[in-house]
Amino acid sequence: MSVQDKIRETVTSHPVVLYMKGSPQFPMCGFSASAVQILKASGADKPFTVDVLQDEEVRQGIKEYANWPTIPQLYVKGEFVGGADIMREMYQSGELQTLIASAK
Repeated sequence: MSVQDKIRETVTSHPVVLYMKGSPQFPMCGFSASAVQILKASGADKPFTVDVLQDEEVRQGIKEYANWPTIPQLYVKGEFVGGADIMREMYQSGELQTLIASAK
């Protein structure tokens, strides 16, 4: 199975997926920490997370998958949502909470 297939399977088999650096308990960068906080505040109790620092292939592959150069990356119902800045904007407008609620 290619890394792209593995990523596709992950994002389509879980309602909310966050590719991040580190874990929700121990984020390894400020953007990942911010993304986790925003998700919690938006009602995503237990998003499925993938630590890209554990696998260089996934770390590079996720950037190609969404054609998005940075991590973290949020996927809801298989669709790419965005990174930490987009998540923050969507949270402030209430859009992210609605999206997360629709994924449950």
